Amino acid sequence: MCGIVGIVGNSAVSQRLVEALKRLEYRGYDSSGVATLNEGRLDRRRAEGKLFNLETKLAALPLGGTIGIAHTRWATHGAPTEINAHPHFVGGVAVVHNGIIENFSEIKDELIAGGATFVTQTDTEVVAQLLARLRREGLAPRAAMQAMLARVTGAYALAVLFDDLPDAILAARSGPPLAIGHGRGEMFLGSDAIALSPFTNDITYLIDGDWAVLSQTGVEIFDRAGNPVSRPRQVSQAAAYLVDKGNHRHFMEKEIYEQPEVISHALGHYVDFIENRVRPSAAAIDFAAISSLAMSACGTAYLAGLIGKYWFERYARLPVEIDVASEFRYRDIPLSPASAALFISQSGETADTLASLRYCREAGLTIGTVVNARESSMARESDAVFPIMAGPEIGVASTKAFTCQLAVLAALAIGAGRARGTVSAEEEQALVRHLVEMPRIMARVLNAIQPDMESLSRELSRCRDVLYLGRGTAYPLALEGALKLKEISYIHAEGYAAGELKHGPIALIDENMPVIVIAPHDRFFDKTVSNMQEVAARGGRIVFITDEKGAAASKLATMRTIVLPTVDELIAPMIFSLPIQLIAYHTAVFMGTDVDQPRNLAKSVTVE
Repeated sequence: MCGIVGIVGNSAVSQRLVEALKRLEYRGYDSSGVATLNEGRLDRRRAEGKLFNLETKLAALPLGGTIGIAHTRWATHGAPTEINAHPHFVGGVAVVHNGIIENFSEIKDELIAGGATFVTQTDTEVVAQLLARLRREGLAPRAAMQAMLARVTGAYALAVLFDDLPDAILAARSGPPLAIGHGRGEMFLGSDAIALSPFTNDITYLIDGDWAVLSQTGVEIFDRAGNPVSRPRQVSQAAAYLVDKGNHRHFMEKEIYEQPEVISHALGHYVDFIENRVRPSAAAIDFAAISSLAMSACGTAYLAGLIGKYWFERYARLPVEIDVASEFRYRDIPLSPASAALFISQSGETADTLASLRYCREAGLTIGTVVNARESSMARESDAVFPIMAGPEIGVASTKAFTCQLAVLAALAIGAGRARGTVSAEEEQALVRHLVEMPRIMARVLNAIQPDMESLSRELSRCRDVLYLGRGTAYPLALEGALKLKEISYIHAEGYAAGELKHGPIALIDENMPVIVIAPHDRFFDKTVSNMQEVAARGGRIVFITDEKGAAASKLATMRTIVLPTVDELIAPMIFSLPIQLIAYHTAVFMGTDVDQPRNLAKSVTVE
């Protein structure tokens, strides 16, 4: 979840390294650091906290040198302090690292027994200490690198400088991604192509087990055994993305308001707006030939999958098994090659989801991935890739990626139903028409509900606990609403299936507990209203998010009623996502938290 950048350049690199780190700060912002090699001497600057603190240090104490590595950290081993910040220096070796060295304790004990003194709490220092020892034993930099890699286990991406190797960066990948950028008389290294996009769009991706030597003239790549290998070069699309807030206060706010546009892009990839049909590209998996579908994801992507499960089962009559990837990968699930597996990830690098994908690959299943990063590990290891077309999402709390995932899953479910004969041609056209209308409705809703969301959120910002309830596809939305609120406002929030209210959560209801009820006027509406009556009878403060029909049908007094347009059940989850996103956003703003970079979280979770 940390971010890595490296440059073997022909001019000063420290400022360019920091500029590249800004594009990786979504991967971690507990601390940051940069190291350069200048006339045979390693030097570094490190700072606790946000990248601005590192920039301030560099302004006061600049770094020279045309070769360097840099890092932005999401803390795993050791507190987020300057002393634990990367790069780590030991005996003429500088190391930055993303991932977890699983056998660090064993190696650390061995090194201490040999006289090493550790100064940090990190697992990464083991790599630097081990390399330094191997150098003292007489191994050249490349040999030391290969020997170190033979000793460490775990998930890692590494970049290494040696003080007696003035023109090269050594890098290695086992799990978390590393991209190599090809320039003119320069070479670049980054955790993803977005970090390298200011420099080049000519990219080579390392695969698991690869290690590489980057110099001004090019790159040499070796496999785990040390054999030279060739990896393809490709043109990255990341350079086309502009990463700025525009006129918005936060990236999250900007990304909420981008949703009508980006969903239009996503739908344009999957549906024919003229014929109102799902495009053949959505049939990259032969849904007619499979007996069931296994789905897995983490976090918000998992909640998108839960909604997708309702759609695949309803429209395609396809049994769906779904679980969070951190559980899925360890359940010893009996899988059949007659099934297919579908994985959902914004980054395409989520460690648990990638491991689950590989588990299903070994079982012989057809693999599909719903992903934002088409050049990611998950995309490259899938039989079918379903891009969500959301563009870069910088805010850690996912908004536009979530609704684009939903739009893609909806199109896939309709296409699956058509392939399996459970959706007629006329039904397909009707459902696609609803999808086509969705961006226009979303734009209207965002403009209409903004004032109500701000005033409601001011009230919620004074609360300690919030409960979300929903039925059907509104149940995963309740989970998502609670997740968003706790992620960025730090208010304790829980989402429940409304029918579970009386099985425990009702004990929490009193006059201080806001209960946000998500209830479009669908086939579940009357049941949800009965749950609202149970809340009202106990003095609970109800925030009722419904549509025009629901508002007319319910006579209950509420703390606040948010009325959305009445829409088809298919697109209701995307429309009803908007108020729960805005509630979380404005509540966090009123509470003064860091909306885009909430504490303890990172955007791309590349470790277990």
